[in-house]
Amino acid sequence: MDESEGRKVRNICILAHVDHGKTTLADHLIASSGGGVLHPRLAGKLRFMDYLDEEQRRAITMKSSSISLKYKDYSLNLIDSPGHMDFCSEVSTAARLSDGALVLVDAVEGVHIQTHAVLRQAWIEKLTPCLVLNKIDRLIFELRLSPMEAYTRLIRIVHEVNGIVSAYKSEKYLSDVDSILASPSGELSAESLELLEDDEEVTFQPQKGNVVFVCALDGWGFGIAEFANFYASKLGASATALQKSLWGPRYYIPKTKMIVGKKNLSAGSKAKPMFVQFVLEPLWQVYEAALDPGGDKAVLEKVIKSFNLSIPPRELQNKDPKNVLQSVMSRWLPLSDAVLSMAVKHLPDPIAAQAYRIPRLVPERKIIGGDDVDSSVLAEAELVRKSIEACDSSSDSPCVVFVSKMFAIPMKMIPQDGNHRERMNGLNDDDSKSESDECFLAFARIFSGVLRAGQRVFVITALYDPLKGESSHKYIQEAELHSLYLMMGQGLTPVTEVKAGNVVAIRGLGPYISKSATLSSTRNCWPLASMEFQVSPTLRVAIEPSDPADMSALMKGLRLLNRADPFVEITVSARGEHVLAAAGEVHLERCVKDLKERFAKVNLEVSPPLVSYRETIEGDGSNLLESLRSLSLNSSDYIEKRTPNGRCIIRVHVMKLPHALTKLLDENTELLGDIIGGKGSHSVKILESQKPSLGENVDPIEELKKQLVEAGVSSSSETEKDREKCKTEWSKLLKRIWALGPREKGPNILFAPDGKRIAEDGSMLVRGSPHVSQRLGFTEDSTETPAEVSETALYSEALTLESSIVSGFQLATASGPLCDEPMWGLAFTIESHLAPAEDVETDKPENFGIFTGQVMTAVKDACRAAVLQTNPRIVEAMYFCELNTAPEYLGPMYAVLSRRRARILKEEMQEGSSLFTVHAYVPVSESFGFADELRKGTSGGASALMVLSHWEMLEEDPFFVPKTEEEIEEFGDGASVLPNTARKLINAVRRRKGLHVEEKVVQYATKQRTLARKV
Repeated sequence: MDESEGRKVRNICILAHVDHGKTTLADHLIASSGGGVLHPRLAGKLRFMDYLDEEQRRAITMKSSSISLKYKDYSLNLIDSPGHMDFCSEVSTAARLSDGALVLVDAVEGVHIQTHAVLRQAWIEKLTPCLVLNKIDRLIFELRLSPMEAYTRLIRIVHEVNGIVSAYKSEKYLSDVDSILASPSGELSAESLELLEDDEEVTFQPQKGNVVFVCALDGWGFGIAEFANFYASKLGASATALQKSLWGPRYYIPKTKMIVGKKNLSAGSKAKPMFVQFVLEPLWQVYEAALDPGGDKAVLEKVIKSFNLSIPPRELQNKDPKNVLQSVMSRWLPLSDAVLSMAVKHLPDPIAAQAYRIPRLVPERKIIGGDDVDSSVLAEAELVRKSIEACDSSSDSPCVVFVSKMFAIPMKMIPQDGNHRERMNGLNDDDSKSESDECFLAFARIFSGVLRAGQRVFVITALYDPLKGESSHKYIQEAELHSLYLMMGQGLTPVTEVKAGNVVAIRGLGPYISKSATLSSTRNCWPLASMEFQVSPTLRVAIEPSDPADMSALMKGLRLLNRADPFVEITVSARGEHVLAAAGEVHLERCVKDLKERFAKVNLEVSPPLVSYRETIEGDGSNLLESLRSLSLNSSDYIEKRTPNGRCIIRVHVMKLPHALTKLLDENTELLGDIIGGKGSHSVKILESQKPSLGENVDPIEELKKQLVEAGVSSSSETEKDREKCKTEWSKLLKRIWALGPREKGPNILFAPDGKRIAEDGSMLVRGSPHVSQRLGFTEDSTETPAEVSETALYSEALTLESSIVSGFQLATASGPLCDEPMWGLAFTIESHLAPAEDVETDKPENFGIFTGQVMTAVKDACRAAVLQTNPRIVEAMYFCELNTAPEYLGPMYAVLSRRRARILKEEMQEGSSLFTVHAYVPVSESFGFADELRKGTSGGASALMVLSHWEMLEEDPFFVPKTEEEIEEFGDGASVLPNTARKLINAVRRRKGLHVEEKVVQYATKQRTLARKV
């Protein structure tokens, strides 16, 4: 394939909210351009891309799948993706392999939560989007809107989608929930809508041609250009001028044959916008003529005659008017022509796309301290990056392929013909031996070079660094590719070689790749950036076989499931359970079904969901100045612990961090882990992959430093003078960050103590080193120690205790005192005073164990006791929930929400329909079975979609005991108080973990008396 052929390739994914018509649209594109794999009459009914039984049964797409289409002389790789929130990982895999995206929006339902998510994913992966407004027919015969009302509705949807894209471009919102909550719920004025046209910065403009209006079910669709061409000769205007005028406030004056703007209209003019007059009104007339019992059939005949449509008489004489209408519309405005011509014209080819996607695919790296860097390795790695940027498809250029996921298909689906059969018979790789029924294929995109069947390649994981030599060898393996296939939905077409810019399925990589990887023909290649997932797997369950003898089959099944699903996480808990983490209930059901029927083939026992919590202390952290004062050494508010041998006294102060700071630390966990772990020691300082919201030349470490300073002070509500004082104090404190926890990168901070090194009693303070502050660049790497101190044995012993104190802090923050869950948003200052050995009379120090271990345990206990003393609270994860319902079901829906401890954010009626949209926060612990209960409670009249939003503190005190007269009057004396919500949650977790739970074994100690005496 030379460059001219490369320009004829398009890689497109279809993205949308659930049930907005992605698979139906794909059906029509396949029927027209798929080479006869689908009959046009079955398009929209068969759902060709949903070939799994579970997908057909539930009528939703559950995985991304690809098909190759031919349109004119273009080759298109179309990837259909799911719209359900549980399968958003599949959207990420589809987006990485594509260059352009067709974003579908339902004209009736409008923009929904998953529309925000897919637009964000397209923006992160630097895809060029086109907008497809689907289900236009529902505006006509379901909502019964007039053409003018429909036009207003369409213009609002286009404006709303443009608003989302521009918000992401301006980096205003970093999560979809933020953007939904901030979106204006009020009415748009006519004036503001008029200002929208002709803005070059606006992404989607029908007059530019990157918006089409379709009805996927009936198989018709159009862009502005189609109608501009229809009317060009009739109105005596050029098609280009008409195309610019057919959207927005442009009016046609028949008398003067002039197109004017709204300002030039006469006062009493009843002129309608040209889009209404020339596009929507003819559509409405055709629909009314076909579907109304007394409709004028001459309108249909006029359309057929005017456009020379060849429709078999049999179809026109059909008794069902819907079929007649479908026959006319699908021939007058064919859907596939409208969508595919837009895709070819407005979506980029791989050569153009990879040139501007390169910062996202292979981020620029700065070499830090590069004295020992091999320049030849660096030069080759840079050559590989350049060939990816150019999408070089010559046979001598390095071959680079990205595998976005592995997927399993039954062996019987693999083509068995000719020399491919011989090659397969000769296979001796692990995946063909161990999984006789399932075959693993890699879903991949070639970014550079030529990939051939039988070629040997290097499989590189995300942690590989070509500059590190031997230490990186565990992240690279060599593999042989057995076969290559073009994907045709469920079918596969064997090919011998595939060139850069194409999507392909690869067989033979099963044993080497678990989720995703980079394939390269050279060792000296940077791995392509990891994919960014919108949510993390939060629904965790423990699974075990019904028969313990099937344990080995379950282990094998879990390994296969982990390889086949890009999003599932499988871990072994501290208690030895096999924990499966999924994105939601539908995803979990599919995983368990796959395990039972395909991978493990054994009966399973699935535990109730294991919900994660966090532990914190009372307060919102807004009054930072007071908290900083409480951290000072003179404060008496501390917990003191002594090691068993009495040599070390440990004092712990604790304070609550501001919410903004906690959220910042939580969101930047990976980046902090890389900085503190010293990954940037010599090569990898990535500018773009960590945070797609950062600009091209922004250093993520500098940006994080700035945000840490701002987040500490932003939430304080003091006067300007206090704010300055607070900022000064906070800046001093940022120079003393010793460690983060848990796992050295969590949302809790350990500050190094700032006191005299030697106390009056001769004991020495273990000062610690501001290790994290040095890594972040808040302080220089220099610790001055007086010479007379540094020579003493006590000082060297104090130095050895530093790691014990940090380890104790990590243990404490990993399992808090309430229910052994991680701590959240706390700052600790730990002072450890080490006494000289001769001052303490001990018979045998060995009695108490190793001294460093004693210090570690004492620090852990002191931190936990400090949290217990300062009013501990439990923090639970919250889902953002979007509900849609008819007005008659609002009551039952609110009843379900109140039973689930939900908090309503807003309720509004969708314009132009009778549906209500309700936004609420629902605790994750209350969300299981929520969708089923909602369907039962509203007789199927309400639907809900949930996405993980944030962590929120439960205000209730788990140790509440009534003390005042009012409390005793309200709750009774302490003996009869029922456990509150927080206590119930804590007890449930403690019971699950096998910890002690304070509860009465005998509730009522009176003997039961029955009326009948049975002898």
